[in-house]
Amino acid sequence: MKEFFTPYGYRVEAVHDGGRGLARALEAEFDLVILDVMLPVINGFEVLRQLRKRSTVPVIMLTARTAQEDRIAGLNAGADDYLPKPFGPDELLARMRAVLRRAPANRTVEHEPVVCGRLRVDLATRTAWDNGEPLALTAVELDILELLMRSAGRVVSRDELAASVFQRELTPFDRALDVHISRLRKKLEGAATIQTMRGVGYLLAPGTEDAK
Repeated sequence: MKEFFTPYGYRVEAVHDGGRGLARALEAEFDLVILDVMLPVINGFEVLRQLRKRSTVPVIMLTARTAQEDRIAGLNAGADDYLPKPFGPDELLARMRAVLRRAPANRTVEHEPVVCGRLRVDLATRTAWDNGEPLALTAVELDILELLMRSAGRVVSRDELAASVFQRELTPFDRALDVHISRLRKKLEGAATIQTMRGVGYLLAPGTEDAK
């Protein structure tokens, strides 16, 4: 992987067990973490859970475990994307580029903050706030929230969300979007409600201004 990605301008550091990998991910400022599940010392799921307690660095999980339960477990733990083995390096490169497009270092254009009720999303710093209190959102959750806030009062289809956030279409059994929506709902608490319009998409209903 280091040999493949270096010519594309990426600097890659490889660590071969979960314990040291978690330590390095927390010590240094990386733009992206590619995380295998089957690691010695600490497995990838636990590395991700511990990492998410202290960092929102984008994470793509790699694993030979292709069961739907494992994919959902990775997304629930905070992964931004999930790629089963075997895979072609070009596919991983495309996934990396899609994830990095959402990362703060790649947002060079100045944007006006998006405000909806108690919520505010600052696109320049890639941060979200509820009545001035910071929300700990991952990059995917922030993108979903931004789109729903811009479309407040309108139902946003699943296909529209997937195209905007993942840059791909959803497959019939793809639950990635559902998992991210579920995690975002919990983090928003009373700030806003994400309503599911069955068979159509999602609708953001802002919370009351003085509820906090």
